[in-house]
Amino acid sequence: MEEKKFDLNSIIGFVLIFGILLFMLWQNQPTPEELAAEEQAKQAQVEAEKKATVEKDTFVTNADDYSNTTAMDSIKLEELKNKLGAFAYASTLPSATDKETLVETDLLELKFSNKGGYLSEVRLKKFVSHDSMPIYLIKDKNALFNISFSTTDNRNLNTKDLYFEPTVTKSGESTVVSMKLKVSENKFLEYRYELKPNDYMFAFNVRSQGLNDVINSSQEVNLDWNIKTYRYAKSVSYENRYTELIFEYEGGKDDYLGQQDSTDDTAKDVTWIAGKQHFFTSILLADQPFKNGFFTSKNLVQDEDIDTIFTKAFTSKLPLQLEGGEINKSMDLYYGPSDYKILNSYNRNLDEVLPLGWGIFGWINRYLFIPLFGFLGSYMSYGIAIVVMTILIKICLSFVQYKQFLSQAKLKIIKPELDAIREKYKDNKLKIQQETMALQSKAGASPLSGCLPALIQLPVFYALFQFFPSAFDIRQKSFLWADDLSSYDTIANLPFKIPFYGDHVSLFPILASIAIFFYMRMTTGQQMASQPTQEGMPDMAKMMKYMIYFSPIMMLFFFNNYASGLSLYYFISNLISIGIMLVIKNFILDEEKIHAQIQVNKAKPKKESKFQKKMKEMMEQAEEQKRQGKR
Repeated sequence: MEEKKFDLNSIIGFVLIFGILLFMLWQNQPTPEELAAEEQAKQAQVEAEKKATVEKDTFVTNADDYSNTTAMDSIKLEELKNKLGAFAYASTLPSATDKETLVETDLLELKFSNKGGYLSEVRLKKFVSHDSMPIYLIKDKNALFNISFSTTDNRNLNTKDLYFEPTVTKSGESTVVSMKLKVSENKFLEYRYELKPNDYMFAFNVRSQGLNDVINSSQEVNLDWNIKTYRYAKSVSYENRYTELIFEYEGGKDDYLGQQDSTDDTAKDVTWIAGKQHFFTSILLADQPFKNGFFTSKNLVQDEDIDTIFTKAFTSKLPLQLEGGEINKSMDLYYGPSDYKILNSYNRNLDEVLPLGWGIFGWINRYLFIPLFGFLGSYMSYGIAIVVMTILIKICLSFVQYKQFLSQAKLKIIKPELDAIREKYKDNKLKIQQETMALQSKAGASPLSGCLPALIQLPVFYALFQFFPSAFDIRQKSFLWADDLSSYDTIANLPFKIPFYGDHVSLFPILASIAIFFYMRMTTGQQMASQPTQEGMPDMAKMMKYMIYFSPIMMLFFFNNYASGLSLYYFISNLISIGIMLVIKNFILDEEKIHAQIQVNKAKPKKESKFQKKMKEMMEQAEEQKRQGKR
């Protein structure tokens, strides 16, 4: 066996080989530029690897999402079917969004909401509010139209929660908007609106097709029509006073909900319902009456010092009758001004929306004041028309004022004789009454002869009081310093509010109060001079004296927030009354002639009327009973 020995040459060889290798490595090392390029290459490779990884992960994630979305759609569809039954179909259509359809006519700008199928916005294009803002009767969900019903599979649904599919077509000059709540392509509930040019009223039909096996006909189907009325006038208290819900029922009767904070009412055979916000009105009309109706009104103005958006909230609940299991109700909708001429033109008793007064008061307004004012307003400004109409009315009633003043003059002339009777029979009150009545009868100077002419004027005064708040023509019409004859005029704004008066000063009520003061001073002064003082009776002269000051103050406070057109009428009316009285007193009545005529009448035998005879007999019986009582 060969012995191993230390081989120096081998060691030297390994050392040399290792040294050569080190030299070669040093000689071939990369330059800084090459190192930088290599580093960039490495970074690029890393980024590429990361991108490939992300893309791979993204692809996997998207695939998972796609699976999940499909699963969620299926789950959602099942949830919709469980919730809506056959009406789930409507929620799967492209129209199942909160989009709106805009349609315009010459007078109206309307928006129809896919959700609920009803009007979501109604703007009256020709009118603005007192501060020049657009007039919206419906906006920002202040109104609701909903049909609630049950289905044959025991679901209770509301159309306000369901999605309708809109289509807009033309029918001659009319625009037809169809909103369909679909169960399938051929089965649906449809709201059909037919809008005519230059008309505030349009046809509105609700009908169903193929839903007789979907809608449960054994349960009630109710229509809910609700609206909150916007505030658009300068005086919220004045506007709210004439904001109310009115309805017609039982073949032409009409009624309204009061001005309480909360009130309700029911009616049968309802033909129309109007939510009136003073000068603008929303009306739902039925071709065939609703069998019943339930109505509520709630006052939303709790503090008139705080600016408010809404004035009142109205609700109406009306049952719909099914025909063969289907809904088929023909109606009309009116969104427009509370203008007598427009409402009356439809011949559907809609003029009852306006508070023109009942009975004779309404007749006077409809057949006298409205035509007269419309005629005058076509030739002159409405402020001048009020003045001219007032003059004409006062001239027509001047004979009444003459009779009243003549009666007061006669009583004044015979007052000394009446005082003598009271002195002569001061211990016998019944005798005083008998002799007083006999003298007044002979002289033709009964106090009733002055009261009756005054009563004749009352229907005219009350009719005018109702006319001006309902006169749409004077809305936003100016006269002298008044910017709007349908609202109060302002000559100064107060830094504080006076209770029952307000935070402003109106000039027309001040002028009217001054005129009333002087008129009452003239008339009550005449009455106090002629009114005999009777023992045991209230001191009428003292009461009249108080009324001279009390009435103008009441006028000043009451009318400060009323329409300036009404205050203008009272101012002119009392000025004319003062003028007529001065003419009668100074140029027509002659007290000496009246006195002479009274003496002639006293000398003539006067036949007693049945009433006078009866009164005389009653007095004599009372006097006889008094004598027997003393015995």
